Amino acid sequence: MTIIFRFSTLLSLILFLALFSVAQNKQLKPGNIELKKGWSLQQSGKIKGEGASISSPGISTKGWYSAEVPGTVMGNLTRNGLYHDIFMGKNYQDIDKTPFDDSWWYRKEFRINEKYQEEQVILRFDGLNYYANIWLNGKQIASSDSIFGPFRRYELNVTSLVRKGINVLAVEVSKAKPGDFNIGFVDWNPRPTDENMGIWRGVYLETTGPVILENNHVQPSLNIQTLKEADLTISTEIHNLSPKKRNCLLKGKIGKIEFSFPVNLKPLETRIISLDPSNIPALKILNPRIWWCNNLGTPELYHLELSLLTNEQLSDQRSVTFGIRDIQSYVNEHGYKGFKLNGKEVLIKGAGWADDIFLRDSSASLEIQVQYVKHMNLNTIRFEGFWGNSSEIYDLCDKYGILAMVGWSCHWEWDEYLGKACDEFGGIQSKEDMGLAINSFRDQLLWLRNHPSIFVWFVGSDKCPRPELEKQYAGMISSLDNRPYLSAASTRKSEVSGPTGVKMNGPYEYVAPNYWYTDTINGGAFGFNTETGPGPQVPVLESVRKMIPADKLWPLNDTWNYHCTHSKQAFNTMNVFNDALTARYGKPASLDDYLVKSDMQGYEALKAMFEAFRSRIPKTTGIIQWMLNSAWPSLFWQLYDYNLLPTSAYYAAKKANEPIQLVYDYGSGEIYLVNESPLHAEGDGVVKASMTWLNAQSHEIIRKDVDVALRYNTSSLIYKPGFIKGASFLSLVITDKTGKRISDNFYWLSDKKDEYAWDKTFWAYTPMKDYADYSALSSMPAAKLGTSCKKSLKGKEQVLDVQLENPGSNVAFFCHLELKNDKGELIYPLFWDDNFFSLMPGEKRSIKCLVPQGSLKGSEPRLTISGWNISNQKIEIL
Repeated sequence: MTIIFRFSTLLSLILFLALFSVAQNKQLKPGNIELKKGWSLQQSGKIKGEGASISSPGISTKGWYSAEVPGTVMGNLTRNGLYHDIFMGKNYQDIDKTPFDDSWWYRKEFRINEKYQEEQVILRFDGLNYYANIWLNGKQIASSDSIFGPFRRYELNVTSLVRKGINVLAVEVSKAKPGDFNIGFVDWNPRPTDENMGIWRGVYLETTGPVILENNHVQPSLNIQTLKEADLTISTEIHNLSPKKRNCLLKGKIGKIEFSFPVNLKPLETRIISLDPSNIPALKILNPRIWWCNNLGTPELYHLELSLLTNEQLSDQRSVTFGIRDIQSYVNEHGYKGFKLNGKEVLIKGAGWADDIFLRDSSASLEIQVQYVKHMNLNTIRFEGFWGNSSEIYDLCDKYGILAMVGWSCHWEWDEYLGKACDEFGGIQSKEDMGLAINSFRDQLLWLRNHPSIFVWFVGSDKCPRPELEKQYAGMISSLDNRPYLSAASTRKSEVSGPTGVKMNGPYEYVAPNYWYTDTINGGAFGFNTETGPGPQVPVLESVRKMIPADKLWPLNDTWNYHCTHSKQAFNTMNVFNDALTARYGKPASLDDYLVKSDMQGYEALKAMFEAFRSRIPKTTGIIQWMLNSAWPSLFWQLYDYNLLPTSAYYAAKKANEPIQLVYDYGSGEIYLVNESPLHAEGDGVVKASMTWLNAQSHEIIRKDVDVALRYNTSSLIYKPGFIKGASFLSLVITDKTGKRISDNFYWLSDKKDEYAWDKTFWAYTPMKDYADYSALSSMPAAKLGTSCKKSLKGKEQVLDVQLENPGSNVAFFCHLELKNDKGELIYPLFWDDNFFSLMPGEKRSIKCLVPQGSLKGSEPRLTISGWNISNQKIEIL
């Protein structure tokens, strides 16, 4: 299968500007060059010489590995083909880690063609892990006693060291030790073999004149009553790096808006300049284009261009992308924290992010993944940790209207992950530790604060920081930004900021659909659950074969367990999920049978979680599925798998989060209409809710139609049926006044309820003591579908229009459309309207699939449909 793995460099963003071109006056134009390709990498024990010689021209790098930056040591070694099939079976545990006990050298030669006059040359590192010694042209310019910690950013003035011709940069990196504040994967997957040591974010060589612009920021203030005007405040730090007075002119441009502002600086002076409508009237924006999150509107973006002139010569220029939007937090009548976007209460619906285990995410993989989030009707990604080997993931959240929760990981709050003793406030304890934490957070905040997608900062995760540190965080954040922050993602009461108003009470392991409706103490549908989920989401067979050896595929065994999480306390086997699956659906007879039943159980469990939180608006304010993706091939916590192939839970999330939807309450049996669409607000009209129950033989039991008025951001109880005996199917459909279908939903139900041992609840989950009975599904009569498919073009993308009809008298249950290439491999990315769906007797459906340019890779696609009670059918594409 030709796969764009998450670490592929296909379509990766290469930032390269012609920075060393020379104007007629022989002065360099301001700009920067990313030192991305052409690096060499080697283990220090295999190198003769020290930093002075390694950073000098003329040494041979024969036998070194080619490298790219950003790129960890292990990331670059895998690119060089040193490791094969490391994720297959248990191979990963056999990797020799001893080479990473040594330090490693990155070496890069670059050429400068002109000699500098008054220009400044700045070497910028966006991320080094963990300790680094930096050398340039035979001179050490920074050492590991001051260069340490993955979340610090460094700017080194190297004006006096660069020279015309060949320059050599050499960076020696060493890995984090136990107790160091490293990049954290917690228990989600095994630790990276190299502890992510290396230059994990970009390196840039920046050239400017004698006065430079730093930390440029646009802070909007939107009138949320009218949404018709906004005031912009632009701030920038201007540094005079020369021993002369400088009379400067700061110029700015936002679209058609242009402005200028004089700035006079003393020798070596630094000044923060703030511009707003009081001194630049043009910064009052009328009828602004507003940034909205997914399903609420368009995520409009603006671009600011700043330039600084001194003596009428360009000294520096910068650009900022920003959005005009307003973020506010509130506490509802139940005491739960919520958030408003542009004055509207927004139910936060998202999932937790993880980078690739070796931090190899590419531009192409990031684009696909954020598009997936949008396609699933989610509006948020939680970044537990300042993830991303560049800022591109946050750029994409801005572009696609995906809100971002950003802050520290719990990796630093528990002994077994941090590697040293932690207390009630975690592992950041000494003044030195607190200094590193506050400086790291400041660096990340300054780097990311222009992103409109980020709506909240987290200065803790499972625990609050110690009060002394939180006070520093609070002061720093308020001085640099206007977003809210939370002291923790769990239910805590901070001495500094009071109750967090959110919860993190699990579950993280399998629970049945009714859990979310019946639990009123822990993870159920109330408040803001910042991380939770129903455990495993088993990937498709194609991905299973990439991580489980052929002789270990069936029956399930310890090799499968190795690809669960790497928690020592829970989630390290499939037992809880499998016990429920066997009790509810029957013992699987084969791997194929197991995967189908896993898809069904994973689908209903995940869909119910999101639906429960939506049906309890406004008592609920947020729900974050744990997790969105996986850092390595996994069976747990993923809406799409490591190979970027959606699981059934992907389409469960998409269905559950349709803006207007009918929802079945697994606890009470009631039907709710949920409306989160601003296009169907109060007064916009009435819709028809149609509810149909069938028994296991597809005979109609109940049919009920109800007219319902739509109101924005509400959940309304519309019907409760009586007791229904045995297994049944439930079809829910919403149509408008013309009869056009707005949305649909489908359930399979049992009169025997899933039951819980509530007294045995612990942080991971609530054990089950009895299970629903879906054994009747095994004897369902077969169904056969009428099918056709036509393809068309929408711009550069192909659209497949699949027409389906169920002409028989039996439900066509849990149907799955697949598009494969001529090698029989699944094509991705694809964006189906719906999948893992069911068709009622006599029902006709049109399901479209958007196929992005490049997904087919020259192959003729082959379309099939299969289901619980339908045989695999080929569908001809016309």
